[in-house]
Amino acid sequence: MSEPVTVLYAQGEARVDDALAEGGDLWLHLADLTRASGWALKPEGACLGEVCVPLPAGRRNRFVRDDGRDARFNLPELARLLDMPVVADSATRTWCFGESAPARGKQLDSLMAPDFTLPDLGGGMHALSDYRGKKVFLVAWASW
Repeated sequence: MSEPVTVLYAQGEARVDDALAEGGDLWLHLADLTRASGWALKPEGACLGEVCVPLPAGRRNRFVRDDGRDARFNLPELARLLDMPVVADSATRTWCFGESAPARGKQLDSLMAPDFTLPDLGGGMHALSDYRGKKVFLVAWASW
């Protein structure tokens, strides 16, 4: 049975009124797929702009359902193929898609924290780099 869902993909949010949620799968009409995620189904596979990902041979039915009048695409299956985390909240009918592991890894130039300087309670300034090679326990909080 179809239901409305919210899809959070990249930096966008889209409401899809006619989605099929089945366990860990979310089947979207092809127009909703493109509107919610930017992906489009083409003969060469799933495409985002000029980049196309071929659908694995023998597993096309895990990605595409087409009864001749109602084609749908399983966006979480594509996310799994691309090593993207997917979280679904059944209470709010919200599906969130994160960046792939390789994309997240590119953001880290190193495992070393960037240097910063903060005052202590007495007003003395301390730089994180002053403690390189030593164990440091940082506590952070926010008022909101």
